[in-house]
Amino acid sequence: MAIPTLRSVRCLVLLGLVAAGAACQAMSIRELRLLEANEKDGKIYANYYLVGVVEGLREASEAEQRAGQKPLFCVNGRRLEPAMARMLYQTELTRNADSYEADMPVQLVISAALRNSYRCP
Repeated sequence: MAIPTLRSVRCLVLLGLVAAGAACQAMSIRELRLLEANEKDGKIYANYYLVGVVEGLREASEAEQRAGQKPLFCVNGRRLEPAMARMLYQTELTRNADSYEADMPVQLVISAALRNSYRCP
């Protein structure tokens, strides 16, 4: 039995994420706010969700780069840590409040935040 390479493992993980994403609907801004307000540990759950969105978008961007495509955003050695997910989300919502409606997906906000904060050269 062959030992899987890191690249093949990443491909399988990415395919799993894509399949999971297709099977479930993205959380909206409204749903995230309700989670934070109505659940006992809602703020913690929301933070985990935001971190997952950032990590998923980062992996997708890196996969695009590896495939020779233009990535969504470029970290280029700058700091992008999981703890920054909430700040990126809130800053984008505050900066462009008129651009977002409550039923829009959280991923849209995070994606715009990453594009604005980590521009590609």
